[in-house]
Amino acid sequence: MSAFSERVAELTGAGEEAMERLAGGDVSGTLRVTRPEGGTVVAKGGMTAVEAMMLRRLAEAGVPVPPIEGEYDGVLLLGFVENDELFSPRAWADLGAVLRRLHGHSGEDYGWPVDFAAGSVLISNRPSSDWGQFWADERLLAPAALLDRPWRERVAAAAEIARATLPALPEPILLHGDMWRGNVLVADGEVRALIDPICYFGHAEADLAMLSLFDAPPEEFWDAYGPLETGADIRRPIYELFHAIVHMRLYGPRYGPLLDRLLTQIGA
Repeated sequence: MSAFSERVAELTGAGEEAMERLAGGDVSGTLRVTRPEGGTVVAKGGMTAVEAMMLRRLAEAGVPVPPIEGEYDGVLLLGFVENDELFSPRAWADLGAVLRRLHGHSGEDYGWPVDFAAGSVLISNRPSSDWGQFWADERLLAPAALLDRPWRERVAAAAEIARATLPALPEPILLHGDMWRGNVLVADGEVRALIDPICYFGHAEADLAMLSLFDAPPEEFWDAYGPLETGADIRRPIYELFHAIVHMRLYGPRYGPLLDRLLTQIGA
């Protein structure tokens, strides 16, 4: 039993046979745990205090999230939420409404009070009053710093394009930060919870770009969410590039073609 599993056992009273590793556990450690007295919880590792803070902020914005049962210095216990993974048109429409509600909340600056991490990749959230500068420095150059030199040079060129292309002062909207289908739990055509947030305040299009990176949300989603701003298609690959860089850092060269495609689209 790993040290993480041992700590979960101490907190829940469950034996190793009652723990099941869930998808995504390769990044932060995620277990489905059946308690001896009955009931199921999800145990997560990583920067648990920060994640708990982000989940609470999403809940305050009226977004469904898993109930927090406790945060114990490296172990976050969450209530188990059913997920049938069936993204029907109704479920997509509900997701559009959920994101519209989330994006109705704003802050003062771009960024977040503390840094976070996606697995081994530090996510710098240093607050800024200039959105283009924030995206170039904290979402492109910072995570790309450990890529091979040819990639770093192309990302540096993309960062200059981002500074010139992105709006300087969009409303600082509360973002989920890692908004893809895998972080949306659905059942019976409704969104039951958003999970695994990497929250910060920024341009709403950043969430929408991530959602479109691996999916093509149908018209039901866009009808519920509302129209995009002029020029969103031009900005989308700049926003998607951040996630491609993180995937390259986490999972290696298999994401090279995606990174190359986005850099080429941007003109870098």
